Amino acid sequence: MSKALGKLQYRCEICGKSCSNNSILVEHIRVHTGEKPFHCDTCGKSFSQNGTFSKHIRIHTGEKPYHCDICGKSFSQSYHLTKHKRIHTGKKPFHCDTCGKSFSLKCNLIKHKYIHTGEKPFHCDTCGKSFSEKNSLSRHIRIHTGEKPYHCDICGKSFSGKGSLITHKYIHTGEKPFHCDTCGKSFSAKRQLLIHKYIHTGEKPFSCETCGKSFSGSGSLFTHKYIHTGEKPFHCDTCGKSFSGRGSFLTHKYVHTGEKPFQCDTCGKSFSAKRRLIIHKYVHTGEKPFHCDTCGKSFSEKNRLTKHIRIHTGEKPYHCICGKSFSTNCNLLAHTYIHT
Repeated sequence: MSKALGKLQYRCEICGKSCSNNSILVEHIRVHTGEKPFHCDTCGKSFSQNGTFSKHIRIHTGEKPYHCDICGKSFSQSYHLTKHKRIHTGKKPFHCDTCGKSFSLKCNLIKHKYIHTGEKPFHCDTCGKSFSEKNSLSRHIRIHTGEKPYHCDICGKSFSGKGSLITHKYIHTGEKPFHCDTCGKSFSAKRQLLIHKYIHTGEKPFSCETCGKSFSGSGSLFTHKYIHTGEKPFHCDTCGKSFSGRGSFLTHKYVHTGEKPFQCDTCGKSFSAKRRLIIHKYVHTGEKPFHCDTCGKSFSEKNRLTKHIRIHTGEKPYHCICGKSFSTNCNLLAHTYIHT
């Protein structure tokens, strides 16, 4: 099955791949044979490579032998430490040859390239939906299965994605490790920082194929698309109400539980939705980050800016069955009382 090539080169006779030594070749051949000789006694999972098996064992033992000499943070795998160190160094060795954008991780470059190609190679067998990232497909599948394998050891709350658990834990610790170089604002999640940066750049890289509308975040585009499809994949087990966005669904759940997990560190007021806390904080700071390009007026809330812009455009997107149109939903609701 294998052939020695000289200079310690060993070739796989199935696919032609060359390896520097026989043990690496033996592990490689298991890709073709499907053999998984390394078994975890704790959960029963099997692995084809000893290295992968050793990394897996640390999930159960909690061992984190790799330490950052800058901040002291520990990791279970060496490549996680390597990735982490780039937060301190700012190193971004992976470059997109299409637009020149740089990334600290190779996997992020690969994901980014799908923006240019439009490729979505990962498909859901249940509903046929396609994704550009494998982990996005894995998270999506949990919508169908309801699986939430990641648990918070502080409050017991469960999550379908590991990233959601990590971000959630910052509620307990108050940690905000991601900082904006432009204004100094800090965030508990990296994606929040990336989306925030678009306020400074004005960039909206995610476009809807149906109507052409652009968004600063992929999540906003994802939720927006449900306007066209009418899909509402998030269902409340308590009252049966359905939602097109996960954020709206999670916020709705607090109506039933009465939970208000987002607290203002200035006055102590609590909110069921994080965006409500963010808007509330502008009361203390006086900040009005949303500006009208036409007249220069500023607003603390994006939806207030959207409503204001309609004064200039004359847009009236809310229509009554009698044919009359309105610039805001509340004006439409007030009008409907005429008919009742």
